[in-house]
Amino acid sequence: MYSYVFKPQAVKDLKKLPKSTQIRIFKKLDYFVSKDNPLSFADRLINFEIGSFRFRIGDYRIIFDLEEDTLIILTLGHRREIYK
Repeated sequence: MYSYVFKPQAVKDLKKLPKSTQIRIFKKLDYFVSKDNPLSFADRLINFEIGSFRFRIGDYRIIFDLEEDTLIILTLGHRREIYK
């Protein structure tokens, strides 16, 4: 079973989002980690400076790394701004 933890920067990013978007993100993360292989929903990033993988949730992106069975959420934000 997988789990996820937020880095401090990801918590700051999350708090900036509307409450409805925060709820949507948590529901999707819970859904992804409940599956046998959450990476089947993720895309590998080419630029490893910001992270290894990303989830797409509507117009928002969640950038994360994987350590054993834990998704380390590094940052998240709108797709226009997240890769800058």
